[in-house]
Order: sequence, then structure tokens, then C-alpha cells
Amino acid sequence: MATLRILLADDHTMVMEALQKLLEPEFEIVGTASDGRQLLELAQQTKPDVILLDLGMPLLNGFDAGRQLKRRFPATKIVVVTMSEDGDTAHAALREFASAYVVKSSAGVELRKAIADAIRGRKYVSPLIANWQGKRFVYDPRMPQARPLTPRKREVLQLLAEGRSMKETAAVLQLTARTVAFHKYGIMQQYGLKTYVDLVRFAMKQHVVPPQN
Repeated sequence: MATLRILLADDHTMVMEALQKLLEPEFEIVGTASDGRQLLELAQQTKPDVILLDLGMPLLNGFDAGRQLKRRFPATKIVVVTMSEDGDTAHAALREFASAYVVKSSAGVELRKAIADAIRGRKYVSPLIANWQGKRFVYDPRMPQARPLTPRKREVLQLLAEGRSMKETAAVLQLTARTVAFHKYGIMQQYGLKTYVDLVRFAMKQHVVPPQN
């Protein structure tokens, strides 16, 4: 059997190095990405069998990157490796793009099992959160959906919630500051947000930035 080719995506260098050390030489690490946009580029270049994906990625969050990866590379298995033990977050990721959901505090043997299950077409979730209302969140597609934001609005929302100014956001997205302002205030008006704190909380609820502990 050919060695599985894995792409790592995490914005913490120490975590990335630890994952690489843990998985080699059993698996071939074909690349490492420190933000969501770099991840999309590397996935296109390397065509991995498995992607290990952190949800709290800068520039383009793990949720939106995961959705794009699922559309572009449907055969590639996505294993979320995250700090979040939130059941709603796990459900959303597994429903939309992920084959497995592993909490970073888990043992290394659990990550290997998650990868193996994903390759076999099975869903896997860390036991730390698997008891969230049984395992209903893995299989029940009827959970309430968040009110939709356009992909562009999600990009703007993430960058602003990460603390970037409208000018900085415009530079990253290659837009005018006026266009960014249009999207920002459109989001705030549509969802009844009054302050920057409201905007950040909304971004967390939309899985655009990771929840703050």
C-alpha cells in the first residue's frame, strides 16, 4: 500500500513541527501551511490524500478553507485538529467538509486512528466531545443553519474580527477601502450589530474566527 500523503495546516509553528514529528515516517508530509490562503495554494500543488486542518487559521479561516477544499478536491480527506471542544463547531465541520474532528489535547494514537478512519470513509470525533448529545451532531443534517453570509462578506468579517483595519483588509483582499466599509456596515445592519465587540462575537458564531476561551 502506498504511503499516505499528508498536508499540514496550522498557524503555530511548534504545533506544526510536533505533528510532523509524530506522523513521520509512517506518512509522507508533502507540505505545511500557516494560513488558509497558503493552504489552498499548496493543496493545488501537492494533491494530498489527507489534510490536517486547524480551524483558527489567519487570512482565511479553516471553515471557509475547508469548504473550498471539499469542492475542489472531493477525494481528499480533511481531518480537523483544533483546540475547540465545542459540539456545535464539531457538528458544523463534520457536516460541511470534515471526515474527522480531533482535539489537540488528544493523544497521538487518536490522531492516527482519525486518519485511518477518514481514509476508510468513516467519521471520527474525539471522545472528549463525542458524548455531546450522544453522537447526533455527526449524523443529523437537520441542525439549524446559520443565516448565510456571502463568501466575500465572510472574508471581510474574518479580517476585521482579527483586528485588521478597513485599509489593511482592503489590501489583503485587493479591494477598495470603500468596498470593505460597504460590506462591514452591511453586515452590521443586516444582523443588528452595534459595536466592534458585537462584530467579533458574531464572527465567532459564524465560525469565521475561533471562540475565545
